[in-house]
Amino acid sequence: MFWSLCVAYSGVSEFAPDLWFTAAVDDAALLSVLHETVDAVVAAFRAHDDWGLSGGRDGQYASDLVADAAALAVLEGHGIQVLSEESGLVGKGDGALVAVLDPLDGSTNASRPLPWFATSLCVVDREGARAAVVHDHPAGVRHDAVRGGGARLDGVLLSTREPVDLSDAIVGVNGLPPVNPGWAQYRALGAAALDLCAVADGRLDAYVDYDHEAHGGWDYLGGMLVCQEVGVTVGDAFGRDLVTTAHGDRRTPIAAPGSLFDDLVAARRAAS
Repeated sequence: MFWSLCVAYSGVSEFAPDLWFTAAVDDAALLSVLHETVDAVVAAFRAHDDWGLSGGRDGQYASDLVADAAALAVLEGHGIQVLSEESGLVGKGDGALVAVLDPLDGSTNASRPLPWFATSLCVVDREGARAAVVHDHPAGVRHDAVRGGGARLDGVLLSTREPVDLSDAIVGVNGLPPVNPGWAQYRALGAAALDLCAVADGRLDAYVDYDHEAHGGWDYLGGMLVCQEVGVTVGDAFGRDLVTTAHGDRRTPIAAPGSLFDDLVAARRAAS
């Protein structure tokens, strides 16, 4: 099965497990810990064979909990506060630096198995999204980004995305679009973190959430920073701040380069 493609990312240095992170920590150290965290999830999945429901909350899978435990062990060991979809707010801290974690985005896909699911991490500080890693488990590839430092796919710097006309756009969606707003085609793939990364690297031209208040910050923040670092505009359809560390907050993300973003915001608002 394609689980064998889940390979560890190499070349990331490790830091002392008792390192307590503050807003003053440098970007290289921060990004290294995020890679280490995702590597731990990859390793946990090698010995994992239960992709069914957990028996806990609605829609939660055993794989969600395995990934969450592996990720938290690393992040808590480094003293970084975490907002996890599965565990809520975990660890010490004053909110100046928080790792927003989706241990397994696309867990329904993983249960099928459909090869489109990821672990997504984004550290936010008082200025917004700062560092992110999104690991595509079936493909074994990884996007990362640092605010102001560009975005990479398996260590290779991604180019700035050029604008695309709406009539030519292939758009990733969540939920069901009530009408075609004029795009060429659309895809509903089922994992927002990977959908956004696909916009960043050019496999998709844009992304629109047509569901109602479906996405927590863990779903989109990692992919959001990757997109922003290649010139893709990412915003909430209704003008709210996408950067949030409240577990109950939900947003409606849209991502596209250039004027395509405005076209899709208008289409999404018209569909409300």
